[in-house]
Amino acid sequence: MASHRLRSGPDPVSPTATIAAIAEEVGVSVATVSKVLNGRADVAAQTRARVEESLERHSYRRRAKRKPAGAGQVDLVFHELDSAWAMEIIRGVEAVTEPVGADVVLSQLGGAHHPPQQWLDAVLARRPLGVLFVLCSPTMAQQERLRRQDIPFVVVDTDSATTASVPTVGSNNWNGGLLATRHLLELGHRRIAIISGPEDVLCSRARLAGFRAAHEEAGLEVDRDLVRYGTFHLDAGYQHGMALLERRDRPTAVFAGSDMQALGVLRAARQLGIDVPRGLSVIGYDNLEVAAWTDPALTTVDQPIRDMAGTATRMVLDLAHGRGPSTSRIDLVTELVVRESTAPPAG
Repeated sequence: MASHRLRSGPDPVSPTATIAAIAEEVGVSVATVSKVLNGRADVAAQTRARVEESLERHSYRRRAKRKPAGAGQVDLVFHELDSAWAMEIIRGVEAVTEPVGADVVLSQLGGAHHPPQQWLDAVLARRPLGVLFVLCSPTMAQQERLRRQDIPFVVVDTDSATTASVPTVGSNNWNGGLLATRHLLELGHRRIAIISGPEDVLCSRARLAGFRAAHEEAGLEVDRDLVRYGTFHLDAGYQHGMALLERRDRPTAVFAGSDMQALGVLRAARQLGIDVPRGLSVIGYDNLEVAAWTDPALTTVDQPIRDMAGTATRMVLDLAHGRGPSTSRIDLVTELVVRESTAPPAG
């Protein structure tokens, strides 16, 4: 009777199926099911899909094994790894992993927002303590495979809306955009440009939403021609900065959306002979160490990057050792840091 019930499919909320029963149902060997569970790459794609579908239908979960404290690795996955912002994330992660003896394995996705299959196969085979995703996230199918292997994951500064089941650590990007724009409006600026990050990244859209909210609060409309989407990097700040500042009706202030883009805007202003802040106010975002050393020193929004990374790391280590987080979403506070690059508009 029990064997018959397994072949016809048990209640999906009752995870009683064995590996042998899964193998019998799919028509493969126990070894093949084991390979899929262990993330081995030497299984045909169609066979893997059939096995995974059966595992999911039966809500099969590998029996959790307690991992000893201080052992193993944490995978740190960036959508891109080429900025001072990324280095702050790494420092924040290492501040938590080093005292407990955990190693950090770095990888980057070349600008993609979801990891490829070969990355997932390698991680499943290696079985780290957990995975931290920075400005990227696993697909629903990849989430299921990581959970089945008992590999916890946390998303840092997520690139897209995540469900409550995905632990996420970020900062209040909407409030950061609001604070930056309010500051410029209070100084008297009325033609304010914004160079946000990529349009398909949630934190970019949240900062832009805060920018719009500050204008609405002041009873002003946003000039669509002054809204630009960058990449958070220097070259985007420079290129958009040149385009904006060469206009006959150029803005009197630019909210650059990141400190690196703000540096690009400062370079464009110097090249065009525009004095900052007398002829142009510039404000960044992140409060990287370099922001205090620019000339003039950069007004910016302080995003607690190291704290975000450290909080996410502690969360993934807690999950690895069977301690669930008290909340699945943590947003840290953003604050305005006023320095020398912003002033009332000339005249």
